[in-house]
Amino acid sequence: MACSSSTIHFNFNLTFPSNAPLIPYTLSHLSPAPLFNTKKKVSFSSAPRRTIAAVTSRVTIDADKPVSDNRMLVFVPPHPLIKHWVSVLRNEQTPSPIFRNAMAELGRLLMYEASRDWLPTVSGEILSPMGVASVEFIDPREPVAVIPILRAGLALAEHASSILPATKTYHLGIIRDEETLQPTIYLNKLPENFPEGSKLFVVDPMLATGGTIVAALSLLKERGVGNKQIKVISACAAPPALQKLSEQFPGLHVYTGIIDPTVNDKGFIIPGLGDAGDRSYGT
Repeated sequence: MACSSSTIHFNFNLTFPSNAPLIPYTLSHLSPAPLFNTKKKVSFSSAPRRTIAAVTSRVTIDADKPVSDNRMLVFVPPHPLIKHWVSVLRNEQTPSPIFRNAMAELGRLLMYEASRDWLPTVSGEILSPMGVASVEFIDPREPVAVIPILRAGLALAEHASSILPATKTYHLGIIRDEETLQPTIYLNKLPENFPEGSKLFVVDPMLATGGTIVAALSLLKERGVGNKQIKVISACAAPPALQKLSEQFPGLHVYTGIIDPTVNDKGFIIPGLGDAGDRSYGT
């Protein structure tokens, strides 16, 4: 039976059937990209509504066993609108206002996908114009914490409040040294502790070397937040960052618009989007 597919290149060809069941399989011949010097393997699986990559250090996987809860999962939703906005972001001719709008629209779609089967709800009955109806609402007593990493994260998180009925936003400013590529935290508006069971979106458009996102998640870990309480939202990701996250934050879920194959010696994803902050704000 013929099936439609999409392909992501990591210096090898990997096809994700869009109508295949969720069955993990192992990639046995991984050709490491620059800054991705590891012998660990990356395994992938696919589902009808989204593409899932399970980053793991295991060499083989039994196809009859479900994906382990202790592995980091990377979701690349195969929605045509996500592909459209990623394409707009990639275009070097896209002007700053349109780039920022595209980033916001992409963030809206990724957060929609990430919140599926994850948000707390309350059930009850209401009176419609035609009679009594059973209903289910998002529980407003448990707002989702949205943590954009400044400054590009602000654009990707712009529509969070329009898709999530109840949110709290905590800003986190992290700058990366252009020479060493090491992160420095210059603004931290996180609370000392999060309520037990809190759900958090950490929004960082570019997961390149992984330094920034690891620094952000480490702050959350210090505040008692578990990996499974966090979902990372990004526009574009690369293997070095995903490998670091997999090793340090098992059970984490990452939602991204695209996974690119390499990171150059300046820490930029190739082909990537360029500098997401500069392109979003024109400075």
